[in-house]
Amino acid sequence: MSGPSNSSMKKTALLLFALLGLAFHPLRAQESAVFEFRVGHEKALQRIVIALDSAAAPTTVTNFENLLRHKFYIGLKIHRIIPHTLVQMGDPLSRGHDLSRLGTGGPGYTLPPEIHLRHTAGAVAMSRLPDAINPGRRSSGSQFYICLKPMPGLDGQYTVFGHVVQGMDVLDALSIQEADTNDNPVTPIVIKSAYLGSAPPHPFTIWPWGR
Repeated sequence: MSGPSNSSMKKTALLLFALLGLAFHPLRAQESAVFEFRVGHEKALQRIVIALDSAAAPTTVTNFENLLRHKFYIGLKIHRIIPHTLVQMGDPLSRGHDLSRLGTGGPGYTLPPEIHLRHTAGAVAMSRLPDAINPGRRSSGSQFYICLKPMPGLDGQYTVFGHVVQGMDVLDALSIQEADTNDNPVTPIVIKSAYLGSAPPHPFTIWPWGR
C-alpha cells in the first residue's frame, strides 16, 4: 500500500496550522462605556465598565454611543435602586428636584426592540413602557438598567445590549443605599463622567431565538 502523497500531507499541515491559528488568535476588545458616579459629597468616584454588544443590538448600541459622545448622561442621577437586584439610570428629568415624574423622561424618541440576549448578572438593558401602552416593546431612548443577579423573568421582553465587565461590586454597594418608597436613592448618586472606551471580550449569552 502506498503512503500519503506530498499534496495531501501539505493540505493536512495547512489545515492544522489554520486550526491552531483560530485556537490561539486573541479575542478583540469590545467597545465599552465607562461610567463614574459620586455618592452625595464623597470625593472618591465609583467606576464601572460596560462592554457593548453591537452584534446583538446594533441600533441600541449606536444610539447609546451617540449619547455618550454628546455627554448626555453626565449630571444625571441613578433614579432607581433595588438592593442586590437592579440599578437604573438615564432619565434627564433626574437633573432636577421634582421627583413626581422621575422615570418618565427621555431624549424625545424611542428605539426599535432588539431582544436577543439573556438577563444574566451584569446584563445592561434598555427600559421601556409596559406592553399595555407599548405593544411593540420599543425601548426608551436613554434610560437603562443593570441586573445585579440573573433575572430570567425579563428574558424576551427587553433589549439587552451590554454587560458589566468591571464594577459589579460598586453597583451592588450603590443598590443598598437608603431609598424612598419609589426606590429613588435618598442621597443623590450622580453620573460625573461617562465616555467610550474599550473592554476585554465578554462571552454574551444568546437567547434561543438567536441574533
